[in-house]
Amino acid sequence: MWEPMTRRLGPGWLVALCALVISASAWMPWLTTAVNGGGWANAIGGAHGSLHLPPGFGAGQLIVLLSSALLVAGAMVGRGLSVKLASVAALIISLMLVGLTAWYYQLNVNPPVSAEYGLYVGAIAALCAAACSLVAVVAAASGGRAQ
Repeated sequence: MWEPMTRRLGPGWLVALCALVISASAWMPWLTTAVNGGGWANAIGGAHGSLHLPPGFGAGQLIVLLSSALLVAGAMVGRGLSVKLASVAALIISLMLVGLTAWYYQLNVNPPVSAEYGLYVGAIAALCAAACSLVAVVAAASGGRAQ
């Protein structure tokens, strides 16, 4: 008899998905302004128009770097590789991403510069990653295999 292969999407894979969304959101506009003809900037430092970010490695680039590490940690939990360690790492990294996103907002969003949709997408994805990571930690600590 044929049985359909079904798998549920566990918290580890949801963490990986959130990390992918955070990484993709870094390319979306995070900041915008209407001064001097307007302009926008994304988290990785790309800017268009009259909005310019300071040069060098900053919070936006660190967000992208940590989202890659979060993707790996989430996939490790999803595949069942070092579940306890990977779920704790995912929780720590996701909380760091939430903090970095708040710091990015605090540093860069001041009149006449306002937040754009990419910042909100990244922040919501970071919060979702933290929640899913917490579920994965609880599942791993209770002896269940959080996938």
